[in-house]
Amino acid sequence: MADLITVEDPDDPRLHDYTGLTDVELRRKREPAEGLFIAEGEKVIRRAKEAGYEMRSMLLSAKWVDVMRDVIDELPAPVYAVSPELAERVTGYHVHRGALASMQRKPLPTAADLLRTNRRVVIMESVNDHTNIGAIFRSAAALGMDAVLLSPDCADPLYRRSVKVSMGAVFSVPYARLDTWPKGLESVREAGFTLLALTPDEKARPLDEAAPHTMDRVALMLGAEGDGLSTQALVAADEWVRIPMSHGVDSLNVGAAAAVAFYAVATGRPQS
Repeated sequence: MADLITVEDPDDPRLHDYTGLTDVELRRKREPAEGLFIAEGEKVIRRAKEAGYEMRSMLLSAKWVDVMRDVIDELPAPVYAVSPELAERVTGYHVHRGALASMQRKPLPTAADLLRTNRRVVIMESVNDHTNIGAIFRSAAALGMDAVLLSPDCADPLYRRSVKVSMGAVFSVPYARLDTWPKGLESVREAGFTLLALTPDEKARPLDEAAPHTMDRVALMLGAEGDGLSTQALVAADEWVRIPMSHGVDSLNVGAAAAVAFYAVATGRPQS
């Protein structure tokens, strides 16, 4: 059973994992280096726990202690009960959901591991917006994509905002980072995948004509919001594909485009 500890000092060193959560640059460097990530809200904390992540501690406002009692009773990690005001002073923002947990990261699989065992893969290039990362993972989980590969400069899927937007879907879809870019795409092709680059370019083939759901192994490449895929990534692809647009709209947000494309890739496949 976890210890329930009331804390009244925002400088208490036991709250170190939760300090400065709004400082994006600090947290992006610190969390991977210290092997932790932050889960926010009851549902996300429970999903992280169910996915096998070890809990380092929880930070709860008083009214959430009873809600999380079953989790508290099962865990050896300390639970810090604080006032909403103190939580805000520690984290740097008003913790609306009243519950935070510091979780221990797991070692990432290699790209080769994921390519060996999966058939429908998402590849992101330079996607640095945490909201988009979370939205893409949520759609990937919901629409039957098997795994995600990230270029070296993509944002951290376990950053608090990404986890929150994905509603914990980042725990459901395995992911890895490619060591080099775009050279790392060669290993994807060598594993038997067809590389499809999603782009609004008119020279691209409409997704329904490309029929990716009939292909044996598909890797769908997505670029960052605004810039899209780089020239190098487009050159490395086997085929360019696009979502046909109407009413003069030239493109979709990358999160929305990903959801449409994932459906096209997975259509006709049995869903587990």
